[in-house]
Amino acid sequence: MEARLFLVKHYMPFSFLFFLSLFSLRLELSEAQMVPAVFVFGDSLVDVGNNNHLAVSVAKANFPHNGIDFPTKKPTGRFCNGKNAADFIAEKVGLPSSPPYLSLWKKNNASYVNGVSFASGGAGIFNGTDQFFGQAIPLTKQVENYMAVHKILVQQMGSSAAENHFSKSIFAIIIGSNDLFDYFGSSNLRKKNSPQQFVELMTNTLKGQLKRLYAFGARKFFLAGIGAIGCIPAERAKNKTQECNEERNFWSVKYNELLKAMLNSLKSELQGVNYSYFDTYSIMQNLIQKPSAYGFNEIKAACCGLGDLKAKVPCVPISTYCSNRNDHVFWDLYHPTEATARIFADTLFDGTSQYSVPMNVRQLVSV
Repeated sequence: MEARLFLVKHYMPFSFLFFLSLFSLRLELSEAQMVPAVFVFGDSLVDVGNNNHLAVSVAKANFPHNGIDFPTKKPTGRFCNGKNAADFIAEKVGLPSSPPYLSLWKKNNASYVNGVSFASGGAGIFNGTDQFFGQAIPLTKQVENYMAVHKILVQQMGSSAAENHFSKSIFAIIIGSNDLFDYFGSSNLRKKNSPQQFVELMTNTLKGQLKRLYAFGARKFFLAGIGAIGCIPAERAKNKTQECNEERNFWSVKYNELLKAMLNSLKSELQGVNYSYFDTYSIMQNLIQKPSAYGFNEIKAACCGLGDLKAKVPCVPISTYCSNRNDHVFWDLYHPTEATARIFADTLFDGTSQYSVPMNVRQLVSV
């Protein structure tokens, strides 16, 4: 009897507190997860390993020195020294990074419920932006892959639950740079369209893909504008002065203006749509013009590569790389460092209307 009283007196309060703490922990975890899923579409800026599974493509990053600052210290297929913007967006909303679709689609028990990445290095809004590299998954095919995932989740969750799941999820789209690079690198494309016609065609084509996503449940869109692509090391290295290519920057801005207008019209056309547009160009220009304010010392040269500005040879195993990746804006001749990607993610998530319209991603999550 005394033993029973001892257990009631001493063990039960401990047991109660233990389970209460477990309940509180689970509650905190559920509150930390701000959205059900993040579905990512785009190019090498957010590819987390899809291109690893493309047999023909040479647009891959599954070799050193990529991934040198990733938690595993190994290359993953990210075109970066560590995490990229897609990883940080997932972190912000309390989710693990959306896994690459091609790593899952052959698995019978694959889980798509917290999101998937369809992004592919070399991809564009148009098909064929990857002609130099041989293979990529263009946006059209990425959307088709999402439609396949949509079908699976509807079967698993039921129509009503799946509809609610998708309507609260974030659909992140970071794409367009390769289309502009393709245009300025192709005499055939320039013969067919003026630069103005081409960026208009980019916008209209992207609008069609957004409508396809909407038809399959997407309601919350995050879209990043094209950055100051004329200032990447690959473009600077073409000039003796190592200055930015202003023509590339000019048309990046023009495309971004059309993109913002398109998104505004799309919201009025489609019921229940909300979006956040991120002005990548402006934040990138700020980093370049005031690097010390963001902790950077090097704005022109890549961290990893060979030749002028380390931009004549990409980041491959024979390339050299900088010892302090945190003071470089660019990792290789095209892509930002993890430090830069983190600043982008912090700004798009909690930044002011200077960079995000009509709302930032935190606000998008809550609508």
